[in-house]
Amino acid sequence: MQFSTLNESSLHKSLKNIYAAIYSGQTEIEKDNHVYDIITKKQNVIEIQTKNLSKLLPKILDTIKKGHNIKIVHPIIVENTIEIYDSDDNLISRRKSPKKQNIYSIFNELTGIYDVLLNKHFSLEIIFIKMTEVRMRTIENIQSQNKRRRFKKNWIKTDKRLEQIIETKRFSNKEDYLKLLPDLPEKFCSKDLEERIGKKNNPNLILWVLSHMNIIKHVESQGRKKIYKII
Repeated sequence: MQFSTLNESSLHKSLKNIYAAIYSGQTEIEKDNHVYDIITKKQNVIEIQTKNLSKLLPKILDTIKKGHNIKIVHPIIVENTIEIYDSDDNLISRRKSPKKQNIYSIFNELTGIYDVLLNKHFSLEIIFIKMTEVRMRTIENIQSQNKRRRFKKNWIKTDKRLEQIIETKRFSNKEDYLKLLPDLPEKFCSKDLEERIGKKNNPNLILWVLSHMNIIKHVESQGRKKIYKII
């Protein structure tokens, strides 16, 4: 078992190669002071981003400003298998992670790029995937490479591997995002949404993003409760 020592995971590389093949594109192309994951035969840009979509905002805006269409491909992990290896590449354990994402998970990533979501030169493609997360056991508890662990652990992530693409959904206009909402009253609040999709899907965040996209608007308040309406 070879561990990835580069910033690019096997997951990112696999998706990049798949989309390059679909759109007859070239990978890792330098253009207009950017290095793009893919530039298609029609000179459109495709970027694969597995997390932190907000970091791409300056690149997205500059790409659009320079006259290119840009598609962001973002995976949603519906099934994650965790493999742990020792330092000699021997498999120690393999298990399914209890954590699963769904379509509403994308709203955690949209808070920093809502300004561009409805731009006619931008599209977001969500791909639902099964993947394997590869970890290496360490002798001592250590901090993660990104320094974000609250507590040190005895393993470190070394790679992510694509196993299967289940489904894709494309978002490029108001109607695409409205399809994410269940049937709601003409005027609704976060409680109405929560009753239909569940509290764990963070209905307040969904309403915040959609209101900042000017897809819904705050029309009145009832005490501390905000009432919204689709525009």
